[in-house]
Amino acid sequence: MGLSCGIVGLPNVGKSTLFNAITRSSVPASNYPFCTIDPNIGIVLVPDERLGVLAELFASKQIVPATTQFVDIAGLVRGASKGEGLGNAFLSHIREADALAMTLRCFEDRNVVHVDGLTDPLRDIDTINVELALADLATVERRIGKTQPRVKQDAKLQPELTALEALQSALNSARPARSFASGSTERSLAKELSLLTAKPVLYVANVDEVGDASSPHVAAVRARAASEHAQCIVLCAKLEAELAGLPENEAATFAKDFGLERSGLDQLILAAYRLLDLMTFLTAGEKETRAWTIARGTKAPEAAGTIHSDIQRGFIRAEIASYDDLARLRSLAAVRDAGLLRVEGRDYTMREGDVVNFRFNV
Repeated sequence: MGLSCGIVGLPNVGKSTLFNAITRSSVPASNYPFCTIDPNIGIVLVPDERLGVLAELFASKQIVPATTQFVDIAGLVRGASKGEGLGNAFLSHIREADALAMTLRCFEDRNVVHVDGLTDPLRDIDTINVELALADLATVERRIGKTQPRVKQDAKLQPELTALEALQSALNSARPARSFASGSTERSLAKELSLLTAKPVLYVANVDEVGDASSPHVAAVRARAASEHAQCIVLCAKLEAELAGLPENEAATFAKDFGLERSGLDQLILAAYRLLDLMTFLTAGEKETRAWTIARGTKAPEAAGTIHSDIQRGFIRAEIASYDDLARLRSLAAVRDAGLLRVEGRDYTMREGDVVNFRFNV
């Protein structure tokens, strides 16, 4: 399963600059609202140092990393839910994303005009949340209109109507659909209806300089994220974009000079994986070494199905070595001799870093 992360925010907060940095592309990043009209899409390789180690051990001919799709979505403005700005055009693009990276301007710059005047990331969060909630409210109310007449004929639909009305009440108060408990009828309906506020959100505080990570604006965003049990990362999109334009060795040197231990791309991907509760398992052989993305809690047959449906259908067993054991002992034979090669069946729950050979028969 690939991860699709939509980069959202108000105009002129650094969304396109961030997109340029993490995809090493060159979409326009001009100083005017709605510079991004159609969504820019970039497929990014997920950095994973384990792949190179495994490729060396197995003499693999190629390495295939996992991928993440980033979508740079047009800037949102007040009234978007009613068609202001680009209206439904960007709402449909948000609907297709698995998670949202809400980019927030945490820097001051007189040369870059903020659409609402002064910089205030908490106001920006509220603006975005209200517009997404209003768009969802319209969706929920349409569903209520269809469900109410049917309840009179079929009482079994009453729990659905009750859940829809709970969603309606929450959205009227700008409370997102994701605030309902996981597994609840409300959350199930929110997923079925593809509600925008049901999507997990990662706050991205975009600062002007690396040293601004302790600014009042950033502190406010972090506090809001903590209050919502959400995640927050801080980066300088402008610096990340500059580094992305340099050769790899030079970029690494400059990043070290600026005290960057992890790139903005790495921060964003790792945070998005945590947000969606994703993990990686690995396969390795002479043909290729590859990373596969699955949800935490996935059983071995379902993990096999991410490779090919035939492997899931004919699943017999999974032969598994942990990456750490392979990296330490330097060969599959050594892992086997040490008694660390495991044979797991249908009930096995996959773990991060499992290096797997699936046995199957179709």
